[in-house]
Amino acid sequence: MRIEKAFVDDAQAILSLQKLAYQSEGEIYHDYTLPPLTQTLDEIQKDFENQLFLKAIKEERIIGSVRAFLKEGTCYIGRLIVHPDFQNQGIGTQLMKRMEEIFNAAQRFEIFTGHRSERNLYLYGRLGYQRFKTHKASENLTLVYLEKFQR
Repeated sequence: MRIEKAFVDDAQAILSLQKLAYQSEGEIYHDYTLPPLTQTLDEIQKDFENQLFLKAIKEERIIGSVRAFLKEGTCYIGRLIVHPDFQNQGIGTQLMKRMEEIFNAAQRFEIFTGHRSERNLYLYGRLGYQRFKTHKASENLTLVYLEKFQR
């Protein structure tokens, strides 16, 4: 497995993987209208204009991805995804660490996930992220924001 920068040509494959990976989140929250599940190809292609995308590749197939951008000293990381068949193998950890290496000039990193997304919360906690706020997004979903400061 290798991690590389993704390009707009990868948008369709990443979007398809995103929709597959977020099915479990839709199930947890009984909500299949979550933004990662409804994002369009045009929308994700636009995201490539102002965000860095990484992709995890195995046997020439994209099996994971994450995106981020830097603003005022904070690296905002989003949509960490790994194909269900490849989860719990350290791929998400590798993608997160690689993003932190790339944005090593950031003073802090920020990411969010849903309050019932226990695997995500566990992973981010293990990587040194700490909760700093919550936001009730809907009746069934409270977003948990986590941050990590650069040492």
